[in-house]
Order: sequence, then C-alpha cells, then structure tokens
Amino acid sequence: MTKTLKIDIVSDVVCPWCTIGYKRLEKAISELGLEDRVEIEWQPFELNPNMPADGQDLTEHINEKYGATLEQQKASQAQMAAHGEELGFTFDYFDDMRMVNTFDAHILLDYAKTFKKQTALKMRLTTAFFSERQDVSDREVLKQALLDVGLNAEEALAKLDLESEQEKIRTEQSYWKNLGVNSVPTFVFDRKSALTGAQPTDTFKQVLNELL
Repeated sequence: MTKTLKIDIVSDVVCPWCTIGYKRLEKAISELGLEDRVEIEWQPFELNPNMPADGQDLTEHINEKYGATLEQQKASQAQMAAHGEELGFTFDYFDDMRMVNTFDAHILLDYAKTFKKQTALKMRLTTAFFSERQDVSDREVLKQALLDVGLNAEEALAKLDLESEQEKIRTEQSYWKNLGVNSVPTFVFDRKSALTGAQPTDTFKQVLNELL
C-alpha cells in the first residue's frame, strides 16, 4: 500500500508567512508529484486572540506587538510582496490597512474540513485579506468566501454563534499550544515531527522525500 503523509498546518488567516510557507510547501508537493500522497489539515491559531471587533490599524498594531518602526515595516512588507510574487500570490499592503479578528474564520475553516474544502477556503480568505483589501471578520465577506468555494453559506454562518463550535476552536488552539506550538506557520508531519516558519521549497522537498 502506498504511504500517505498527513500534514497539519497550524496557522492564521492573516499571517503572511503562513501563506508564503504554504505556497512553498504546495510547490514542493507539486514538483515531486506527491499530490495524491499528502493530506493537509489546517489547525487554528489566532495571532491576535484579543483583537477587538473593529480591528486595529496595522502599522500601530505591528509597532505595539513587535516594536517595529514604520521603515522596518515597509521593508518587511516589500520583502513579503517579493516572496509572494515568486509564488504567484499578491500581498497588497496599503496605508489604512487594519489587522482584524479571525476567530469566526477559524470556525468556518473547521466547517469546511467536512467537505474537503479547507484549503480552498483558507486560500480564499487569505487572498481576500492580503490581495483584495477585505475585512475577513466581516460576515458578508465570510459569506462570499464560502459561496466562492462552493459551500453552504447559510449553514456555515449559523455555526458562528454556537457555543459548542466556539469551544471546539478554543480547545483545538489549546491543544496545539500545549504541544509547544507558539509561532506560525508550524507544519506537523504525521504528528511526529515538525517544521516552523516559511521554510524554502527545497527544505520541504527534502522532508517530503525522507518521510515518503
């Protein structure tokens, strides 16, 4: 029987390095022709669990959280845009960009798992936030993303206010944090080994070759 590999990706929708890391992993899988031998599951991690409903100015947020000056932020954003371009992804940073709360997005990603649409929804939401200047905490934006990937928006959105669904995401976040995952992206292979950060495509290739 052909061995398959389960990869859990612990990440957030508004994490640029998570997008870069995933796109590099995707490239490695494609170049090795392993699409049928890898199963990806996205796991929740909120970079900003206490982010208010109306979000926060991105420049102010990054300065408060990491102490980065405006010049440092602009340099970092230019670097991410260049990495994105190499991978066919657009990072469109703009002056009034806001960091937003992603808890609802994680509930919807869990819902999408049942229909094998997790990766499609994850990338749709990430694209909406980074490439299309959309607020992925806004329920209309979330509704459109669900429709775009062919999911039942009404059924999915109904889960957002259920305590059982909210508790499920909190429990999953705690599970990964208790395992020592404190930065994202973290790629976990068959729940046995892990890589943290947006590793180069060649590193992912090496790991995939070793494990498969």
